[in-house]
Amino acid sequence: MALRDKATFGMSLPHRSPDPIDVSWILSVAQRSEALGYTDLWVTENVLDSENYAFDPITILTYAAAVTTRIHVGVSVVVLPLRSPLHVAHSYGSLDYISNGRAILGVGLGRTGEYAEFGVPTDRRVRRFLEQIRLIKALWTEDDVRSESDMYHINAGIKLRPVKQPHPPIWLGGGHPDAVRRAATVADGWMGAGGQTTQGFKESVPVLKQALEQAGEDPEAYPISKRVFMSVHEDAATARDEVARWYTQVYHNAAATDTSGVHGTPELVREQLEALIDAGANHLLLNPVCRYEEQVDALAEVVGLK
Repeated sequence: MALRDKATFGMSLPHRSPDPIDVSWILSVAQRSEALGYTDLWVTENVLDSENYAFDPITILTYAAAVTTRIHVGVSVVVLPLRSPLHVAHSYGSLDYISNGRAILGVGLGRTGEYAEFGVPTDRRVRRFLEQIRLIKALWTEDDVRSESDMYHINAGIKLRPVKQPHPPIWLGGGHPDAVRRAATVADGWMGAGGQTTQGFKESVPVLKQALEQAGEDPEAYPISKRVFMSVHEDAATARDEVARWYTQVYHNAAATDTSGVHGTPELVREQLEALIDAGANHLLLNPVCRYEEQVDALAEVVGLK
């Protein structure tokens, strides 16, 4: 059985790299991914990254939406406590509007070490996060939104509404058990991070499914995903070296090459992806770390899209 019959597959757009990114690669990956049948295109948000080239997510997703017609476009994740819910609702609502209902908003708490750079306190960050999600949903669906909490004072509305009803899907990231359980009650999907180990993902899925059942949700209908930093190559050593460079230079965690990454020949990569599906993933975000245009087709063959 082809992997495409067991799960759906998203593709990462070239957007963060220790090397310069040619804009033509973004165009090629977006259009080729749509043609091959990948379900969605994704980017991350990395505002503070002085060591790597990193694009603003809404800019790249808007560009990708403009050069495609069907494939969904998503961010995983916006570090929500660093943003105003007004700005996030407006920008990603606009993305959904111009893409005709194809936007996916992934949100997470991010690393608390970055909060000070944005003048945001770290205390009560979960409460702030949950209120932001509530306000974003309200701004997408209600004419007048009022909030007089000690976190936000809002008396506003956004005339421009998303196309997707009742609103664009919101996915949560985060591997802590509390974050995983939170996804079951406030989100429309969950994605394990690219830095999360394969074992960590396997441990998170049962926690999520139990929380979904307790919330009265069907675990089989709920998107359960993982970002996979990866490389496929006929020479397994070359593929491993490429993923090792990524984790070493971008994540500063060389050990994650084997504990979190996926690499090897097409046969080895298929086995590793199938293991994630067997662990409970019904969607995988394939994130090549280099040779982007070539990898889109190579991975399509691995998962059975071509």
